[in-house]
Amino acid sequence: MWGAGALRYGGDYNPEQWPAEVWREDVALMRRARVNLVTVGVFAWSRLEPEPGRYTFDWLDQVLDLLHDNGIGVALATPTASPPPWFSLAHPDALPVTADGVRLHHGSRDTYCAAAPAYRAAARAIAAALAERYAHHPALALWHVHNEYGTTCHCAHAARAFRRWLAERHGDLDALNAAWATSFWGQHYTDWAQVDTPRATQYLANPGHLLDFRRFWSDTLLAAYAEQRDLLRAANPAVPVTTNYVLGDWVPVDHARWAAEVDMVAIDHYPDAVDDGAEEQSALAADLARGWARHGAGGDRSAPWLLMESAPNQIHTGGRMHAKEPGRMARHSLSHVARGSRGVMFFQWRAPAGGAERFHSALVPHAGPDTRVFREAVDLGAMLERISEANEGTVDADVAIAWDAASGWALGHPGMPSPHLDHRDEVAAAHRALWRAGFGCDVVLPGDRLDAYRLLVLPALYLASDATADWVSGYVREGGHLLVTWLSGVADEHARVRLGGHPGALRDVLGVRVEEFHPLADAQTVPLSGGGTGRLWAETVRLAGAQPMDTYADGVLAGLPAVTRHRFGAGTAWYLSTRPDDATYRRLLSDAARAAGASPVCPTAPAGVEAVRRRGAGASWLFLLNHTDRPQRVPAAGVDLLTGATVDAQVHLPGGGAAVLRESDAAGRRGAPDRADG
Repeated sequence: MWGAGALRYGGDYNPEQWPAEVWREDVALMRRARVNLVTVGVFAWSRLEPEPGRYTFDWLDQVLDLLHDNGIGVALATPTASPPPWFSLAHPDALPVTADGVRLHHGSRDTYCAAAPAYRAAARAIAAALAERYAHHPALALWHVHNEYGTTCHCAHAARAFRRWLAERHGDLDALNAAWATSFWGQHYTDWAQVDTPRATQYLANPGHLLDFRRFWSDTLLAAYAEQRDLLRAANPAVPVTTNYVLGDWVPVDHARWAAEVDMVAIDHYPDAVDDGAEEQSALAADLARGWARHGAGGDRSAPWLLMESAPNQIHTGGRMHAKEPGRMARHSLSHVARGSRGVMFFQWRAPAGGAERFHSALVPHAGPDTRVFREAVDLGAMLERISEANEGTVDADVAIAWDAASGWALGHPGMPSPHLDHRDEVAAAHRALWRAGFGCDVVLPGDRLDAYRLLVLPALYLASDATADWVSGYVREGGHLLVTWLSGVADEHARVRLGGHPGALRDVLGVRVEEFHPLADAQTVPLSGGGTGRLWAETVRLAGAQPMDTYADGVLAGLPAVTRHRFGAGTAWYLSTRPDDATYRRLLSDAARAAGASPVCPTAPAGVEAVRRRGAGASWLFLLNHTDRPQRVPAAGVDLLTGATVDAQVHLPGGGAAVLRESDAAGRRGAPDRADG
């Protein structure tokens, strides 16, 4: 089902919103579009269990039978993201409470506390009922647990569970007080009963407290998922189980750490940039998913993952809905497949007539199937069938970018030197520069193997344990190339600042010592002697073995290093103390990557053409996506799977077009790093 060559196509299907005659029309349209997988039942709890313990499965029986009879598989969801009204009335203590102490009410989705015993019991019950009835249904291809885990709560249930979690993590109150530095502002705890969730308070909350609360919710939500997963898996171990990851800084989930608990990483991705930022965001989301997936597959860089949700024809940006231009849905989809997704799924199949998301994107819009959107959906289904052979192997990536959820959570504390500190943004900025320069990237976590990479980039890796510091220094000492940005290595894993000068844990490998931060105002920039500019941040950098590669050109930092390079062991470490403008950042990262021996995926691809290469056993495939409105030519050779045409010297891409090339034997050969590393 999920092996190489098995691309899945479809989306969220909500038959409970429509009469049975529409179901038959839906299935006919699905067959026309070559849909082979739909997600069913995500928000159907109130229809499946209209009162406690009474299940109404007859309509779902009909839907699953109809889909199976037409060759369409089902990702059957447990509907636990949206408890029914009767549950909320019967268990008001299971409704979520905000940090302000306000208890929320039924009337939307996610009205639950995952630490509440009644909710967990009810969730297990509906999951068990679904497992008993459908675990061996022939349509069942995948279990989809819950939807977008991320809801937090500050109720009494959550507070008790938080205290238990803290006791297990820290052992005793002495260790907790040390980790949270509670001597500051007289917050020292002498009894576990004194510890609460981080409720709304007079001024700044304790950063260690907030960080552990995020970690607690990641573990608590994972436990809630695992309870349902275990029930489903026990009913039929042959059917894989997953849940869909939702992306965003508000989500208290360490997705990479969850990867070992799902049978396949699945993400929902909705870019919010109307310009080519949407393409950059799609590439980063796919690289993140692939990086997370390897953690559930013993480090396998070719581990599969799935784009579980995306918007076919809209980009939600700044409170408005932007209609995607013709061809953009296909290019976004192919970008994910190129980077390892085992298929393309959308939210949603048919646009609803009512409800809160009645204007959300859909493959069958309100205007029906006689629309550009549905015609493009039909075309995409045909494309995915034609390129199924390319769905195997690894993605070419010479560069690794480090990602750490906890660093992002810690940088969000309001007591930081600037309100514009964001780990995700810094990862995105580095990824964008490399993406525009044409380099393939993998996303790694601290501690991952690095022997496949010529360059490691640490963007604002704020938290660095001793183990993380050893991981970085060992990589460089053995010959690796490293580029570190500002605000990396500043604090330990408890968000306590490392003393003696920044960047704390990484001073020796970088050969610098930072004395002072200079956060910049929103529109403020600092000129660099190399001709570029920096924004957001600057630093007083003192050399401790490194060489200056660029300096600040004006103001109090004039003449001081802005970019440095340091030989450490057999390797090289760069330090970047400001966020350069995009062109400067692209040039800097390109120089560092090339110096490390890395090469762009397709050096001859013109600007605006995205290139991704997949490698399987004895074959390679080059994905070329033209994100411009002009025809482009790319030197290449092979067979274009989308058209069947043989390409001898150049691929001709129409404006907004794409090609997926099975390369000739001599094309795309790539050497491995000649450095030994572990």
